[in-house]
Amino acid sequence: MIPGSDTDHVGFKRTFGFAIQGFRMALRTERNIRVMLGAAAFIVALGLIVQLDLMSWAVILLCCGAVLMAELMNTAIETIVDLVSPEYHHMAGRAKDIAAAAVWTLSVFVAVVGIIVFVRAIMMRFS
Repeated sequence: MIPGSDTDHVGFKRTFGFAIQGFRMALRTERNIRVMLGAAAFIVALGLIVQLDLMSWAVILLCCGAVLMAELMNTAIETIVDLVSPEYHHMAGRAKDIAAAAVWTLSVFVAVVGIIVFVRAIMMRFS
């Protein structure tokens, strides 16, 4: 493909379509993705209620996106591990556990950031 050519543009559209397809598939098949999207919707609604400032919105949305991205990566890793090791193997289990731990670690830190942002917003609103 030649950068800037029509075929380059078609390739980008096609890869974007694959990304949308992957997200839809994850949404249909992965409970954790649906839970995290529900949590993100709740956080956005709470942000509207407490009237977050622009910087707080940026932090909250970045955190929500990071957690969703981490869960999607975890799902991809688990899918690949299941493909290459359909029967249980301790190393496959280890890889899946570590990928899940990455999501959990990020989620803990994001929760702390969320608490800081929302406590600050509530204190500013009622002071």
